Amino acid sequence: MSTPRVDFYVIGSADARERLEFACRLAEKAWLRGHRVFVRTQSDDEARAFDELLWTFHDRSFVPHEVSAPGILPSAPVVIGTELPETGTDQLLLNLGADVPDGYALFTRSAEIIDGDALRRQQGRERFRHYRERGIAPETHNLDDRREA
Repeated sequence: MSTPRVDFYVIGSADARERLEFACRLAEKAWLRGHRVFVRTQSDDEARAFDELLWTFHDRSFVPHEVSAPGILPSAPVVIGTELPETGTDQLLLNLGADVPDGYALFTRSAEIIDGDALRRQQGRERFRHYRERGIAPETHNLDDRREA
């Protein structure tokens, strides 16, 4: 199994909604390029909120997605959930959780979005260290409040 590519996207704002809207744009961009995406959230409530945001973040876009459910194999190209799929068929892991999930290496690529919130920034540093300790060299993209993925 090859080592996944890991990208950290750093935005200056501490507004959680801006972080999630950037995640929506990143998921949309990956889907438009033909990739399957798994958006990992910290809780079921966050999964439902992200599901709702994917419907509303942009008035001219549609991202086919679904929230994962135990025992049901998802069919949408973008799947949202708290537990990673066991199949490893997804190409991009968009991690919105506080830690690095077990199974991240099943993905071709992982994306971490870090914002200006002190706690999320510290958790991001810990995830960065986790990847580096496993021989992965994450690439950092400082977005400086740019609005593009």
